[in-house]
Amino acid sequence: MYMEKDLLLLDKKTQGELYNYLPDDHIIEDLAGVFAVFSEPTRLKILSILSVTELCVTDISRVLDINQTTISHQLHGLAKIGFVKAKRQGKIKFYSIADKVVGKILVHGVEYLGY
Repeated sequence: MYMEKDLLLLDKKTQGELYNYLPDDHIIEDLAGVFAVFSEPTRLKILSILSVTELCVTDISRVLDINQTTISHQLHGLAKIGFVKAKRQGKIKFYSIADKVVGKILVHGVEYLGY
């Protein structure tokens, strides 16, 4: 919790509300990490198509015209933070969005931009 300091231009009630609303540093760092995921175009493309349907690395690579090594690397990172999940069918892994909230964040971002 942040320690209250006297902010000269704000009344005590507003100061209290600010300190109650401002997340702790560890939450801010985690949140920054979440938003960093959305800062890389390849990850955004992968998340966008996985919001539609589950796909294997080969199909993602073909749809996006990006090599499979890059796709696999990005999927590994996205799975590690819980944005995507994989299920194995025989020798092939199929990837999908782990939580619909991820797709909603993408949609809200596009709406925010006015597209």
